[in-house]
This record gives sequence, C-alpha cells and structure tokens, in this order.
Amino acid sequence: MSVSHPLLSRRSAKAGPTLPLLATAPELHLAQARVHEACGLARRTLALWLAAQTQGPVMWIAPSWTQEQLHCDGVTAWIDPARLIFIHPRRPDDVLWTMEEILRSGAVALAVADLPGLPGLTQVRRMHLAAETGAAEGQYAPLGLLLTPGAGGAAGVETRWHLSPAHTKGPETWRLERLRARTAPQQGWEVHRSKTTQALQIKSA
Repeated sequence: MSVSHPLLSRRSAKAGPTLPLLATAPELHLAQARVHEACGLARRTLALWLAAQTQGPVMWIAPSWTQEQLHCDGVTAWIDPARLIFIHPRRPDDVLWTMEEILRSGAVALAVADLPGLPGLTQVRRMHLAAETGAAEGQYAPLGLLLTPGAGGAAGVETRWHLSPAHTKGPETWRLERLRARTAPQQGWEVHRSKTTQALQIKSA
C-alpha cells in the first residue's frame, strides 16, 4: 500500500481568495495575499479599477521625487478619493520596504506601489511572504500591486497585466492584456465605458 506524500500529491492546491479586476468580468481575478504587476500607459487606471472592487482604505506608495501624481478629480471617476492614503518615501529602498510592511500588517485589502523601476526577485518574494503573513494575522488578505514603467517584467509576480489607452475606438476605451499568469494563458481584451450605465464593458480582442 503506497502513501502519497502531501508535497508530492497530484491534486491541485486549494484555491485561495481572489479579487475581480472588473465587476463585469468576475472571471478576470487576481489572487489575494499575493503580489501582482501592472504596466502600460494606463497602469494607474488599472489600479483604480482594482481599488473599486475593494472596501476600506487603499495605500498608494510612490517616491517623493516622482513627477506623476494622482489627481483627485480623475480618481473620482472610479473611487472616492477619501479612500486613498498616500505615502511618499524619500529613499528608493524605502518604497519597497513600506510596501512589504503594509502587506505584512494585513490592515488594507489593497496596497499599490508606483515604482520608477523593476524590483528584484528577492524583493518580490519578500512581499509575497509579507502578504501571506498579513492574510493570516491581519484584517484582510492583502493584495499587492506593483506599477512598473514600460513593458514591466518584474520577476516572481503572480500575474502581469498591461493596460493602454485605445481612445481612437471610443472616448473611454482601453486595451487590456494579461501578459503572465501562473494558471491562465496570455490574452487580450477591449474594455470600454458605457455612456448610459458608466459601467466598464469587456470583450475579447
């Protein structure tokens, strides 16, 4: 009689809690207690879409020297600006350290780090572990979202998403791409905002 070791079992691991990226597309979900990446010109818009699926405050970390800051009038299209708590570290190393500590606390459902460059694999792994600790000991199973410049490419992230404006097809239209995911293929979608309901509508592209 053979005994299957739990580490070698062929059965799939139990899926943890997830957060939908869009209310109208629950199949597009991100695992909580993990760290994900968003890149592209509209990456901050994607972060606000995700924030709209959460409750409570959202921690938004960005270097103090960056020239690109959220504008409250633009934020109101997606969430109440009062939900945002901005943190502006003065040293590069403190941006990721702050993200790690917020995830470890489990005090918020979503923490966003607006990064000037790509983090290292060890740093991403530390954030994953911090998020797992936060889920076990804090109020929320926190989701960490790294906003990276260009085409992104942070090593070790759970998923990578790219969002870019496609306003030639409509005043509020975007091209969404899933570039990397552990359990799903690469895929692209067109997202537009309904003029009548103001809801985001999505279709495969």
